[in-house]
Amino acid sequence: MLLAASVLLSAAMIFPQPAKDVSPTPTWETLPAQQALPPMATQGYVDHDGARIWYGIVGKGEPVILLHGGMASSLSWGNQLPALIESHHEVILIDSRGHGRSSLGPHPLSYELMQSDVVTVMDTIHLKKASFVGWSDGANISLIMAMKNPERINRLYAFGANMNTDAVAPGAFTSPILSALAARLAKDYARISPTPNGFGTLHEAVEAMQKKEPNYTTKELAGISVSKIAIADGEHEEFITRAHTEYLAATIPGATLIILPSVSHFAPWQDPTSFNNSLLQFLDK
Repeated sequence: MLLAASVLLSAAMIFPQPAKDVSPTPTWETLPAQQALPPMATQGYVDHDGARIWYGIVGKGEPVILLHGGMASSLSWGNQLPALIESHHEVILIDSRGHGRSSLGPHPLSYELMQSDVVTVMDTIHLKKASFVGWSDGANISLIMAMKNPERINRLYAFGANMNTDAVAPGAFTSPILSALAARLAKDYARISPTPNGFGTLHEAVEAMQKKEPNYTTKELAGISVSKIAIADGEHEEFITRAHTEYLAATIPGATLIILPSVSHFAPWQDPTSFNNSLLQFLDK
């Protein structure tokens, strides 16, 4: 065996092996870490419909509410807060019901229930109107706000939204990025949740909701009256079909379609500079 090994080693030295592919992983297949959130100037809880909903506020200027994705929390927005604060925005973070620092409550999770939580937070902090930035499930909640409470919205940037259950792309849940994502979200949940061992319960609640919701008709989407809406997504979106994203932009009156190049559903982490530039251009133009 030693002789064989030495022969193989000599052969490798005489006949160099082809170099391994060391090309970098495409941006849309990566999951970079998000920045830590800055300290909140104000934070608190709102009791609503059996749950305690956490919110935090930082910055000064035009108010913008950030709504995170399913099984995530406001920790997801660390790459975006500095840019929003520097561009003179008051940023309001909300952890959706059952997510992050907020409790789940006794009711089955639903998008409209989480939307009603957002309205309650706005009422509690005496915020009549704000711009919204939603990511994934947060984008869905934002669009439901546009349907049900258009008077509370200035502008809406919805990234990675789906308003029908048939919008899911084939093979969506076989993406290799999901295992790394699950580990990150579980770790974040355990660090900040009032029920640190409850990530499995949240997962079950979100999965049960997403099997049935959302399901809004073309007529309902066409009835949205918020005049400044961006329907945005990544060029390499893993979970939602491009056709559905284009359908939303074409159906919602006056909506603008934005496709960010070289990124996926996780653009706020993968390319925060491009994402933030797109976001700020829409919010501040």
